[in-house]
Amino acid sequence: MREYLLTLCITAAVTYLLTGPVRKFAIVAGAMPEIRSRDVHREPTPRLGGIAMFFGLCAGLLVADKLTNLNEVFEKSNEPRALLSGAALIWLIGVLDDKFEIDALLKLGGQMIAAGVMVMQGLTILWLPVPTVGTVALTQWQGTLLTVALVVITINAVNFVDGLDGLAAGMVTIASAAFFMYTYRIWYSYGIEAAAPATLFATILMGMCLGFLPHNMHPARIFMGDSGSMLIGLVLAAGAISVTGQVDPDNLFGGSERSTVHQMVPVYIPLLMPLTIIAVPAADLVLAIVRRTWRGQSPFAADRGHLHHRLLEIGHSHSRAVLIMYFWSALIAFGALAYSVNSASMWIVLGIVFLSAIGLVLLLLPRFTPRAPRWAESFVPPRYRRRRAVAREVPPPVGEVAQESADASRTPVAAGAARFNGATAVGGRTRFLERRGADAAPSGPAAPAVPPAPSSPSSSR
Repeated sequence: MREYLLTLCITAAVTYLLTGPVRKFAIVAGAMPEIRSRDVHREPTPRLGGIAMFFGLCAGLLVADKLTNLNEVFEKSNEPRALLSGAALIWLIGVLDDKFEIDALLKLGGQMIAAGVMVMQGLTILWLPVPTVGTVALTQWQGTLLTVALVVITINAVNFVDGLDGLAAGMVTIASAAFFMYTYRIWYSYGIEAAAPATLFATILMGMCLGFLPHNMHPARIFMGDSGSMLIGLVLAAGAISVTGQVDPDNLFGGSERSTVHQMVPVYIPLLMPLTIIAVPAADLVLAIVRRTWRGQSPFAADRGHLHHRLLEIGHSHSRAVLIMYFWSALIAFGALAYSVNSASMWIVLGIVFLSAIGLVLLLLPRFTPRAPRWAESFVPPRYRRRRAVAREVPPPVGEVAQESADASRTPVAAGAARFNGATAVGGRTRFLERRGADAAPSGPAAPAVPPAPSSPSSSR
């Protein structure tokens, strides 16, 4: 655990320290696109934050290779090298898109090529553990197609959700934390060494996102761009592929396959865990595709219909919308993690249901304004207090001040009478208004209140 913690800290530190110089480089390079109609920020903000995240990934892998226990991952598996190769390719495509905004189909092709590079180096799904069926072995073509599909879906899901400051980095941090706890438990509790690469990938991914978050929180000083969102999406997919298709539950324990399945319930969770950790981004992806195709648009056409945009339209602030997305991501990811630990506990199900109800209340909070009881109004902010029917004086229009002040029927106010605004609304103000009205409309011999100035040719006209 200490070596994982050291790897996480170094990855986060490298990413954090490099983000500042990368921001200056992005400004000089002109990677500051104009504000689009779907954007929620008000000032042009530099992109290319993925550059710092990629070097953080390289630093994490380099440090892990030098550590005693984590070095075994590089000696017994080629998956770290496969991850680095695919990450370098997808990162390069993202950098070009942040600068030149390349075509969406070209990016899709690059994502498929990056996934194919990882498959060629051994990072692929070999079999699928299916409940009530057992282990289903996949052919080479089936494993390749499933791996490429999972990588492309995860990359685009993370890319679509990157619409608010700190949203994508925070959600991926939560997902990778839950995934780290899951894979670490499989490795050390059950002794499955095949889960070690996925544990390392989750650790490095947490460090990348945590190091970038201080620069990306609202108001963001730099965006990760496609170079960052596609990169962390690929690393997240690589960890899911590693632990899903590399762990064979039939060879873990002796006895029948039924007893093996019963003892290794967590092994079957990888079939659901990759879906739960990207549940919110995946839901946003599916809704976006359906919405755009229903309107006759391209599935890659940008719009303002994503989940985070809907939260802003409901009435949530920028920070609250991000926190709500964090809450739902954590609830789904850690709920699946708790189920993998003890699937027979009813308390876990009740806890998830209770937290879901809280999440719905927070989600719909702007739809209504709660009012505090009378006895508690002095302890809550003014917006939660009940409005009292109090007659307020409406100031007259400017053009009617003279006429109303000259009205002789106005009743004088006693010096000790209780009126609004205290001593400012006493009878003396009426005299001031009458004098102002008299000055505004002079009549007869009372008009020259001030001695006239000496006559001159210009003033006689």
